[in-house]
Amino acid sequence: MTIKGKAYIAGIYEHPTRHAVDKSLPQLHAEVMRGALEDAGLKREDIDGYFCAGDSPGLGPLSMADYLGLKPKYIDSTETGGSSYVLHVNHAANAIAQGRCSVALITLAGKPKADGMATGTAPRVANVAAPDVAFEFPYAPTILNIYGMCAMRHMHEFGTTRDQLSWIKVAASHHAQHNPNAVLKNVVTVEEVNESPLISDPLRRLDSCVISDGGGAIIVVSPEVMKSLKRPRIKLLGAGEALKGQLGGKVDITYSAARFSGPAAFEEAGIKPSDIKYVSIYDSFTITVLMQLEDLGFAEKGKGGKLVADGNLISGVGKLPFNTDGGGLCNNHPGNRGGLTKVLESVRQLRGEAHPAVQVKNCDLALAHGTGGFLGTRHGSGTVIMERE
Repeated sequence: MTIKGKAYIAGIYEHPTRHAVDKSLPQLHAEVMRGALEDAGLKREDIDGYFCAGDSPGLGPLSMADYLGLKPKYIDSTETGGSSYVLHVNHAANAIAQGRCSVALITLAGKPKADGMATGTAPRVANVAAPDVAFEFPYAPTILNIYGMCAMRHMHEFGTTRDQLSWIKVAASHHAQHNPNAVLKNVVTVEEVNESPLISDPLRRLDSCVISDGGGAIIVVSPEVMKSLKRPRIKLLGAGEALKGQLGGKVDITYSAARFSGPAAFEEAGIKPSDIKYVSIYDSFTITVLMQLEDLGFAEKGKGGKLVADGNLISGVGKLPFNTDGGGLCNNHPGNRGGLTKVLESVRQLRGEAHPAVQVKNCDLALAHGTGGFLGTRHGSGTVIMERE
């Protein structure tokens, strides 16, 4: 079953906080739900589908639906890390197309900054029973060195340069300066990124995303519900999802699962990468952006460096504006999970509600892409294509 034209994004909300020392995690989920409902012009009682992931405390949707006062007839707790929420958009659209629900709520919230997490600096073992732990934990992998490894290999294979990676951060900073809520608002230069402290060769401090609290919510509705609302009609055209692991030892860390999720989304939407006016790309690190742009078809493999260089990702300057809210590199990365925020800024661009300084002219087609897990080991990718109707 296709989701093309079967569902719309009616409401979005991004929590303004970046440091939630005075709020609980469930409270953040409740506040983003309220914000998305107000944006859509709906009531809590209208929600009949609920989607959440591993950031939800307690027993996931069981605990959160109870806390939020929901009575859903459809629930989904798909967990693929930071890409979960992009998959949720696809799953919500499918559920709506099947008649299982008509108003689906997706929430994300996290407090890594308030909790004092130094994300990425120490070995991360979420579950000691996971099948990979016995093989990988003795080598003390961290998020930082896993992504550094990907960047180094890409440079070796394709001649990607240090300056090209830095241009991705520069573009994000040009956009973040217009976002009053962004963690990092100062515009940086290629030289400043190159001279920031080395953290995992070749990645430097400014190649990394921020650590922030906060969250967001999305409301996906049926065409019938959308017709009753006085909001811009943001139609879902296509989606794709994929996983990539170690492949039994046949490991190639120069590409991501976007190689599979992207083409699936474009095929369902019936368009090609050159038709897209704006992209929201998961940006845990600069190398994450470069690899995903290649895998999604915006550049040939190995040619991503040329695509992202010289301001080509800056809105109003380059050919492919990206992450006009500042993205994870400068704006926020709530709960260390950025997929949902990628959908939010795509919707703002399609509505014409992005900051005037970064609003893409005649933006009628946008792509949001999320990655969850680690590019150098196992991860999930989700791609969603949207259209302003």
